[in-house]
Amino acid sequence: MTDYQPLYQALTEIKAGQWVDLLPQQIAAGFDISSHGTSAKWQNIIENLQVPPISVRNLNADKVQIGLTADLTAEQQAQLKTDLMAFHPWRKGPYDLFGIHIDTEWRSDWKWDRLKDHISPLKYRTVLDVGCGNGYHCWRMLGAGAKRVIGIDPTLISVMQFQLIKKLYGNDAPIDVLPVGIEQLPYGMKAFDTVFSMGVLYHRRSPIDHLLELREALKPGGELVLETLVIDGGLGDTLLPEDRYAKMRNVWFLPSCETLISWLKRCGFKNIRIVNVCKTTVEEQRTTEWMTFYSLPNFLNPDNPDLTCEGLPAPMRAIVIADVE
Repeated sequence: MTDYQPLYQALTEIKAGQWVDLLPQQIAAGFDISSHGTSAKWQNIIENLQVPPISVRNLNADKVQIGLTADLTAEQQAQLKTDLMAFHPWRKGPYDLFGIHIDTEWRSDWKWDRLKDHISPLKYRTVLDVGCGNGYHCWRMLGAGAKRVIGIDPTLISVMQFQLIKKLYGNDAPIDVLPVGIEQLPYGMKAFDTVFSMGVLYHRRSPIDHLLELREALKPGGELVLETLVIDGGLGDTLLPEDRYAKMRNVWFLPSCETLISWLKRCGFKNIRIVNVCKTTVEEQRTTEWMTFYSLPNFLNPDNPDLTCEGLPAPMRAIVIADVE
């Protein structure tokens, strides 16, 4: 079992003790083996994972790298690949684990490259990554010098993928991914130097409430890094899909960039700046050996890639940075 005492101590130091009081119960509920039919199998794989001496750890390359092919025998590498495949689908990455290339559905490194030169330096910062998936960006944040990185994501398989990777990397690393959602954080903690929310806002039925939750997690002077789906348009323009968007049921509000800025202003954010807007391509999100389900090429109109299969504007994403006073 993971030792969360260093995390609890770190949260206490940043005056987030009210969350420490809740976390043991939240973590236990998130990892409850009765909540997912495959949970016990995943936990067994992680517990029995044999970690060899590691010659390389690199968190500053496109592929988060742990170990080299030469660190394992051919038999050990084959067993590791089998173990990793048991955690399919792998959506966020890529990773290079002892020479095994996990070619994930998303080229998450492209998103990191789009934002890394625009954010405040992460060195010595305590960072919260909301909806972090398996923690790929959390590892990149740690590589950028963050003092401690805490990711939260209620999707159990993503958290278990992180647990496996952390065991390979070394369990003493100041990084955690927890099986909780942002609504489970105490409102008004004001504890983190930087908060990331990437690919979450459009899944929330109330985007304003989400922005307020993000604001209340940040300490005075902290920075929000927000990435979300947007549409072309002016102030006040917002798309609310009648049913599905790119075959996803849980997509709610897609604002224009001007509308998004107005939401952030209304929620009390300052110094708001759009640092990147780009369309999502089928090279960035696609089916691979490690994610064999349908992906973006299946969600677009085959006759017009500027539209989804429902006839709505194809995915376009903006990265916004804002401060709190």
